[in-house]
Amino acid sequence: MVLIIAEKPSLARNIVAGIGKMDKKDGYFENADYIVTWAFGHLFSLADVEAYTGTEGGRWTLDNLPCFPERFKFELKKQQDKKTVDTGVKRQFSIIEKLCNRDDVDTIVNAGDADREGEIIVRLCVENALKTEKRKLRLWLPDQTPETVRRALSEMKSEDEYDNLAAEGLARTYIDWLYGVNLTRYATIKSDKLLRVGRVIVPIVKAIYDRDMEIRNFTPELYYALSSSAVTHGEKVELVSKEKFTKDEREKAEERAKLYNETGAVVTKVESKCDVILPGKLYSLSTLQNVLGKKYKMSMAESLKIIQKLYEEGYLTYPRTNSEYLATAEKDKMRAIISNVGKLGYPVRFKDSKYIFDDSKIESHSALTPTYKIPPKDKLTDKESQVYSTVFRRFVAVFCSEECRADKSEIKIKVGELEEFSLKGTVIREPGWTKYDDYSVKDKILPKLEVGESVNIKFKPEEKHTTPPKHYTIETLNKYLKNPFKDDKAKAKELEESGEVDDAEDYKAIFEGLELGTEATRTGIIDNAKKSGYIDLKRDVYTILDGGEYLIETIARLGIVMDKYKTSELGKALKRVFRGEMTVDESVKLAEGEISEIFSNKENNPEMPKVDTGKYGEIVGICPVCGKNVVRGKYSYGCMGFDAGCKFKMGINICKRDIPIDEVRRLLATGATAKLSRFLSRKGKFFEAKLVLKDGGVGFEFD
Repeated sequence: MVLIIAEKPSLARNIVAGIGKMDKKDGYFENADYIVTWAFGHLFSLADVEAYTGTEGGRWTLDNLPCFPERFKFELKKQQDKKTVDTGVKRQFSIIEKLCNRDDVDTIVNAGDADREGEIIVRLCVENALKTEKRKLRLWLPDQTPETVRRALSEMKSEDEYDNLAAEGLARTYIDWLYGVNLTRYATIKSDKLLRVGRVIVPIVKAIYDRDMEIRNFTPELYYALSSSAVTHGEKVELVSKEKFTKDEREKAEERAKLYNETGAVVTKVESKCDVILPGKLYSLSTLQNVLGKKYKMSMAESLKIIQKLYEEGYLTYPRTNSEYLATAEKDKMRAIISNVGKLGYPVRFKDSKYIFDDSKIESHSALTPTYKIPPKDKLTDKESQVYSTVFRRFVAVFCSEECRADKSEIKIKVGELEEFSLKGTVIREPGWTKYDDYSVKDKILPKLEVGESVNIKFKPEEKHTTPPKHYTIETLNKYLKNPFKDDKAKAKELEESGEVDDAEDYKAIFEGLELGTEATRTGIIDNAKKSGYIDLKRDVYTILDGGEYLIETIARLGIVMDKYKTSELGKALKRVFRGEMTVDESVKLAEGEISEIFSNKENNPEMPKVDTGKYGEIVGICPVCGKNVVRGKYSYGCMGFDAGCKFKMGINICKRDIPIDEVRRLLATGATAKLSRFLSRKGKFFEAKLVLKDGGVGFEFD
């Protein structure tokens, strides 16, 4: 008898659908050959600090930190009170335990989700349940259709072949516990405010914090650019020089413009060719979420929930993939899906292309695609239809038999030996796949010029101002997290628009572990940062909240460094565990060393302002009224000269907005803060303003 343990009840039902007729029992299904039962995701979780120190609950203390267990302990998942085991979890595990030890069960199959987390969820159940050794196999499902289940059941491998994946999963679990438990407690004790500090959540929040600080503190600067828009043959020829001149170089800019105009411009190249424009690549989870966020304003948490549901219903392949390519072994499977899609009237054909099939760019899972099981129109909700049709239309575009053809033209114009200008134009001649998938590039027609022809020019300095960076969106944050060390260039955008993206650098970063988080974890971590009050998401734009500012500024003062460099180093270690180049223990020791460094000076690190100091708080500056120290108290910043009658005071929170301590220091030192956003008026409207010293107190200054 073969016992199959699924990660979730929904997967168990789909496995049963693939097997065929089975009798439903209490907590499992059974027939003559198989038993199918399930977990509820994680039935086990790592024990808390007190399980290692022997202390009972109560107040967190620095005395038992850092905590580095000699052997990590797993416990059945507890209820929210963290004291009693969840009754549903306890009941289901007892069923799993009983089934594992049945005399007629000789084989146990791990049917966790096909990733490192799913790998260890079922292993932990079996390790804690099984009393005698039995044969163990792995059921690996790229999708949950009955056909795939039946095929996978006939192709199962020994669970041992997935030991490296399990090792990576355990290493990630241990390391995240070490950082999360030790540093969360440390920062919370020091600041007297719950601060969630984690290996990935901090660099994500910091990226948004850094970008918002750049925007907030940005001062536009005047500069001059040389431009010409003179008419030749009745058509305007627009040229913009790459040279820039500062606000103090107006005269130099005018001299340069005069030199350009005296030199004259000549056409040196005119080229036009009919080119094939490639569609976008198939979707990874991140690239799909980028599109859904930008087009439909879906948060990552919402889109993942829908994508997961469509996967569990058998309409999409496994969602938590970081690849936009298909495996060469899937060609026959794709032919079957293409045949089904073609029956619906779409012009599709199989294409054997490296642009689509590339094993070197697949780590564990292929790109997201529809399965052969196509949902009826009335089966899906509006949002489910938006998600499914986005994946479906991209699939149609990639395998479309109708090519998109465009006339691509380029004109090069030289101004002597001073500068060469390049004008590029595109005109779509045959829309091809763009009829089925989004395509944003618009036609651009160039003026009719010939090689050797003179072009009229009239360069002059044009006043321009530098612009601040843009807030992170779902798309731009995802791209940053996928490869945080990539230097985005205009060329990359140009390649992307033409469907010729060179993604080798991105895949190298993913396979080396340089990304921040993974496709499987990022959505949950970002959602956790939102729920913790660190970041906000409006439509598809992220901004930092006061809680996020406080988190980043506080851990910086405590000497906790959790930036993209530190996090990616640990990510690289996890990949080394996966490749068998490093043991789980070695990766854990690496993390312990980093944490020990933070704690090495824990007694000397400054205490952060407490919620209730009871005495004088931290000194933040000099009182503008009497010259004594200003300190932070429970609800406000106040002068230590209050006994002598000084009444200078300002709230920690003004108009529903916490004022960062660094801005208070700036105010006291210079007389004004930077421009601050998200003040809330009495009428319930947000506004921006600087805080300034005014009449012995603090007031607003507006633009």
